[in-house]
Amino acid sequence: MPANLTPQYLEAEGRFREAATHEEKRVALHEMMALLPKHKGTEKLQADLRRRLAKLEEEAEHGARGGARRADPGHVHREGAGQWVLIGPPNAGKSALLAALTHAHPEVATYPFTTHAPQPGMMPFEDVQVQLVDTPAVAAAHTESYMVNLVRNADGVLVVLDPTADDLAESLAACRELLERGRVWPREKPLPPDASPLLVVRPVHLVLNKADLDGDGTFVTLARESVGENLDGFHVSAEHGHGLEELRARLFADLDRIRIYAKEPGRKPDFARPFVLESGATVHDLARMVHKDIAEHLRFARIWGHARFDGQQVDRHHVLADRDVVELHA
Repeated sequence: MPANLTPQYLEAEGRFREAATHEEKRVALHEMMALLPKHKGTEKLQADLRRRLAKLEEEAEHGARGGARRADPGHVHREGAGQWVLIGPPNAGKSALLAALTHAHPEVATYPFTTHAPQPGMMPFEDVQVQLVDTPAVAAAHTESYMVNLVRNADGVLVVLDPTADDLAESLAACRELLERGRVWPREKPLPPDASPLLVVRPVHLVLNKADLDGDGTFVTLARESVGENLDGFHVSAEHGHGLEELRARLFADLDRIRIYAKEPGRKPDFARPFVLESGATVHDLARMVHKDIAEHLRFARIWGHARFDGQQVDRHHVLADRDVVELHA
């Protein structure tokens, strides 16, 4: 029986052949396995893909034990409530924006390609921290290969542009191509009926920087007409702080996270260090985060905040809301 491989599978196979790192090969192999038609004619190919993946993971594990494995230059360990990756052309002000929103100190200069590797920083928002990652410039001529995995694995993407630049449309096209290579679909846009199952839906926002150079908003208006993107946009000035507080709030809100304050019986809640969970999390999810033994022996919880009354007793399946105070009883 013929394999009848789809064009999507052949594209994934091409990415596997061109992959330069273990991570890129692993992602491509998983895509190939997901896209491969499942019937008798592909049984040998299925087995071959599984062998390739097992060998790849064995090599990675062996390299990690032996210390010989080269670290993925694009991997940034996620910290805080979530991770946003900043992408954009040279001199758009990504590094300046990172410095203005976080306590990081990236090199900021007026010449292009100042950033050579991903630079993380932690953005404070109320009582939590959100991770922002500055990245090397995205350009039509060259974009670092690891950027594909970086944008795909992030919780959200900020496309930072300079509205006063002459090549705005070209810069956006390069950023859009990177998102397409990473199979990142903007959450603000409806999925097409024939959307690939490998797409990841993420919040993607345009950040038009350098508002201080655009007193009457002329450049922003022209930029929006040139861009023509159905994406939420922010007009900010990293240098002078214009629009940054609104951006902070939106970056946390779009992570779809909730903050939960733990309370021990007979004591006051700990408002200094909230637990951060995904929206829709339950009492049991919180218990698992606190300690696996508490989760296993959980009997009930008491809720202050979005309960019918303070101290309401609820079971492990109760859905929590942002800023609930929870007292676990095991």
